[in-house]
Amino acid sequence: MTTQTLVPPAAGDDLLVLGALRASIDNIDHELLRLLARRNEVARDIGLAKRVTGRPVFDAGREREQADRLSLLARELGLDAHLARDLGRLLLRGSFASQLEAPPEPPPAPVPPDSDAFRLARCEPGRPRTVVHAGSARIGGGLFEVIAGPCAVETRDQIELAADHARACGVRVMRGGAFKPRTSPYEFQGLGLEGLKLLARAAHARDMAVVTEVTDPADANAVAEHADMLQIGARNMQNVPLLRACARTGRPILLKRGASATIREWLCAAEYVLLEGNPNVVLCERGIRTFERETRNTLDLSSVVALRAMTHLPVIADPSHAAGRHEWIAPLCHAAHACGADGVIVEMHPCRDSALCDKRQALSPGQLRQISDALQGLSRAG
Repeated sequence: MTTQTLVPPAAGDDLLVLGALRASIDNIDHELLRLLARRNEVARDIGLAKRVTGRPVFDAGREREQADRLSLLARELGLDAHLARDLGRLLLRGSFASQLEAPPEPPPAPVPPDSDAFRLARCEPGRPRTVVHAGSARIGGGLFEVIAGPCAVETRDQIELAADHARACGVRVMRGGAFKPRTSPYEFQGLGLEGLKLLARAAHARDMAVVTEVTDPADANAVAEHADMLQIGARNMQNVPLLRACARTGRPILLKRGASATIREWLCAAEYVLLEGNPNVVLCERGIRTFERETRNTLDLSSVVALRAMTHLPVIADPSHAAGRHEWIAPLCHAAHACGADGVIVEMHPCRDSALCDKRQALSPGQLRQISDALQGLSRAG
């Protein structure tokens, strides 16, 4: 008895065999697509025959019989019966889609109906979508911006540490409250102009822009000297003197939706800013008041979808004020991105347990890092 040594094929032969096998697979795939195209044509003819004879498109009995036949044939061919059934379901869905006559979708209206009340804010043919610049950030420019910072400026050390964490997370616009209109007059009301100066120094030293709320028309110019973007809060959405005063500073405006405001009322508020010659308005959905008590507000992400069709202005969301709980903010940020928002504005405190306001909804630096890593740099949904 002799022993024969098996010699492996040369590397070049290996490649030839592999290439031939791959070419065979490709040919089979192409033939399958041609068969599917022919099947689709026959399915359309079947649909026409059913309509002419008044027969229903769906035939549950035939579906079951065909599924059983495919499973039996699969076993005879040595294939998995479940694979055959799954394939059969996909083919039947394709057949039904070919047989049903779906009316064509009407094209979207070029101008929103009944929109004369916000004619500068509405979408119109030839009017480009607005991109608002704040420092190096471009809100509405195609990338998802994460604006972050504490609810309120409390101390120099607190805001400097918050700025360090925000910058490390890639934040390009830092938020912070210096003038804090609170529900109770006994709650912390902010440090005023001195707090704004602390915020501006901390953010600008780290190459971040600043957005902060203005609550009094008389303060607009003073705030604009230090802030790169002026925020008009939900309580003041329809404060016309404040809207006009902030618009005249020439700074971009972040306009939050009122807790009980409709989308059209919100757009009319933006119109006051645009009428003053300031085109740089960012709309912010921060949740509306409903009967729900588990969340602080109800985040109406349907407004983001609606606004994409109604206005050329960029739209961001504020999950912090909607959820009221830090552990729910990340999924809401992802949902806002999926709905087509241009970014989010969230609260982050470097020492959450010692925060002087809204500590329950403040993110930790680690939570902000996770959100920004997942979302920053992603293209906004079209």
